[in-house]
Amino acid sequence: MLLKYQLNRPLTSIQVPTRVVSLVPSQTELLFDLGLENHIVGLTKFCVHPKEARKIKKVVGGTKNIHIDKIKILNPDLIMCNKEENTKEIVNTLSKVAPVYVSDINNVQDNLNFIADCGAIFNVQSKADQLIEKMNKALKSIEIEIKERKEVRAAYFIWKNPWMVAGGNTFINHLMNLNKITNVFEKEERYPEITLGHANLKTADYIFLSSEPFPFKEKHILELHQIFPDTKVLLVDGEYFSWYGSRLLKAVNYFKNFIS
Repeated sequence: MLLKYQLNRPLTSIQVPTRVVSLVPSQTELLFDLGLENHIVGLTKFCVHPKEARKIKKVVGGTKNIHIDKIKILNPDLIMCNKEENTKEIVNTLSKVAPVYVSDINNVQDNLNFIADCGAIFNVQSKADQLIEKMNKALKSIEIEIKERKEVRAAYFIWKNPWMVAGGNTFINHLMNLNKITNVFEKEERYPEITLGHANLKTADYIFLSSEPFPFKEKHILELHQIFPDTKVLLVDGEYFSWYGSRLLKAVNYFKNFIS
């Protein structure tokens, strides 16, 4: 089998993988949902879905801090990474251990392509096609559901000290747009550092505080309310905004009822 992964580089010719290390939580969840649990031998400490995953599979570190020796011992025939979650250095190091698939997902179509790739790589095309069909129907239902929803403007915070937000060319920005939420930082690249005095924040109807990677809490809502008394500040589920794979299907009801 010879495929090109999403960075348009060739994936070394392999048979259907049976010993997979997944270094991205959302990709781990997708593999489980495609019925590939028995193919996974290693994952990260952040792979929390399904909840039993870390109990039955070997944990090999985080997304950016891997234990290469633990991965080598597992003798993988495929390692699955992501351009954003895993560094180029990690990918290059792992390439000496086994073939590496690197996804690059910034929008829904990228996600659908990634699911199709998994179907081809693991010879589960039928399951992948079914998931893609369900996802397309779900996305269409969101479009219909929010048709009359008023467009709002928001800033999406992912980190504190320094303050960081989601900019353009991100999956988060894409999902905001799909749900009629204009990202006030969409003209910024990726995940810029900002100050709370940034002019764009004054134009926001909402400030979203994500549950990940920084674990924002109620106290942070109170903190920002002191600075932006006329802006609605909400804690949001970061998994529904930033996880791709099969998580997007699970996010449908969340977004339908997100802002009434």
